[in-house]
Amino acid sequence: MAKPYFRQVPNFQYVNRKPGDNSISNYEEVKNIFKRAKLREDIFSDLTFFTKYTIVGDERPDNVANKFYKDPTLDWVVLLSNNILNIQTEWPLQQSDFDDFLLDKYGDYETIGKVHHYECTGVANEAGVVVAKAGLIVPSDFSVTFYDSILGQTVTRTNVTEAVTNYQYEAKIQDDKRNIYVLKATYLPIIKDDIDALMPYRKGGTQYVSPTMKKADNIKLFE
Repeated sequence: MAKPYFRQVPNFQYVNRKPGDNSISNYEEVKNIFKRAKLREDIFSDLTFFTKYTIVGDERPDNVANKFYKDPTLDWVVLLSNNILNIQTEWPLQQSDFDDFLLDKYGDYETIGKVHHYECTGVANEAGVVVAKAGLIVPSDFSVTFYDSILGQTVTRTNVTEAVTNYQYEAKIQDDKRNIYVLKATYLPIIKDDIDALMPYRKGGTQYVSPTMKKADNIKLFE
């Protein structure tokens, strides 16, 4: 099993800023979240390194990592592969959380079921050429008028819209998040080597303590 992501992130000591603490030597040790890993551009931009995948049900990144890599601690590879920084907003919500989100945003079930907008169902001429694409957001009374060369006349199409409820609108946003890319297991050694090279601090500078630790300058000494 690989190391969990945050065990590989180096530490950083900064001066304690708690109220009433005037000590010049009291430091807090935290993870340096600004030391962020990323996939190499030559890999990230080449789809042949990845497998398309649709998240199933309430699967989490660790579930996907376990399915593809037999190792749930490689969830960070799944996230990096999709440039996901905030799992709360960029990963599909679990069903219970989605229900809570809807009620919090819309207030009650009646409003959740109300119309959010209307979309065109799609219009094509007799030759099958699309005149108005399906999915376009349109007014409820939207119609399309065009000249059909096969019929030899101007045609007006009405009743070409459908209502999209608040629930359907929010559900589609969640469903779109389910389509992700997963790095093929063959390339995991490359990513792990890159992380091993990226995360450690390099010697040099006054803040360097060790490959896994830096210490901030204490500005209290200059106040």
